[in-house]
Amino acid sequence: MIFFAKIAEGLKKTRQVLGFNLKKLFKVGIFNDNFYEEMSDILISADVGTDTTEEIIEKLKDKIKEERATDADKAAECLKQVVTEILGDEKLSIIPPAVITVVGVNGVGKTTSIGKLAYFLSKQNYSVVVAAGDTFRAAAADQLDIWADRADVKIIKQHEGSDPAAVVFDAVNSAKSKNTDIVIVDTAGRLHNKKNLMEELKKINRVVDREYPEAQKINLLVLDATTGQNALSQCEIFDEAIDIDGIILTKLDGTAKGGVVLAVVSQLGLPIYFVGVGEGIDDLIPFDAEAFAESIL
Repeated sequence: MIFFAKIAEGLKKTRQVLGFNLKKLFKVGIFNDNFYEEMSDILISADVGTDTTEEIIEKLKDKIKEERATDADKAAECLKQVVTEILGDEKLSIIPPAVITVVGVNGVGKTTSIGKLAYFLSKQNYSVVVAAGDTFRAAAADQLDIWADRADVKIIKQHEGSDPAAVVFDAVNSAKSKNTDIVIVDTAGRLHNKKNLMEELKKINRVVDREYPEAQKINLLVLDATTGQNALSQCEIFDEAIDIDGIILTKLDGTAKGGVVLAVVSQLGLPIYFVGVGEGIDDLIPFDAEAFAESIL
């Protein structure tokens, strides 16, 4: 219930636009071509994306026909079912020991998300250490240090400009020696030198594979919900270097275009594991498809 309340509050701006417009549309109660054209416009304006919008429309037509929905409430319920189905219900399953490598461009809230994720996992009774692998950005390690302190987890870091793979080497060996459940690795997010960045990510992965072969490897990409469709292209960049397993979607509370959630899952074929719905340390919450559908519709 706490998570449901948080995602509902985080989606307030989206609900005020998308939910209001859909509710007004459904009240007409006539499910013809004009209805679906108007719905298409509403969804696209909420950053759902053209391809995903077409998928929703086609599935909704089938669902309304299948359920013989002739009134607004039943048709709206059909839409909730379609949205929930598209989003799926895959949850992040962690089997210690595990190494979670977090990637994303600068400015998406990557380091902040790592701090919040460390806090969330520690509250699930996992022991956690964070590795300050973004050694290129000024004060990145200091920022992560503050979050590690707030989350009450250990941090492994070196001086600015040091080899990120060396930081990860230290972190995984510390985790092995102290039987720590989870290592969370921060990484650089500069895109102006994409080749070097991608090579660095590959090197980090090689270190983890070599030093900690028994650990579960999870690669999470942080995307900023307020950047809308532009967030989708970022996945391709990072997928060149490492296989992305899932998404952390930040700043969902800062946009009225939360329909990007649907676009991310449908177009990238990746699950959203966590969403950021506020500034607090406990405002990174596990994503719940049913709660999302309920909250926006």
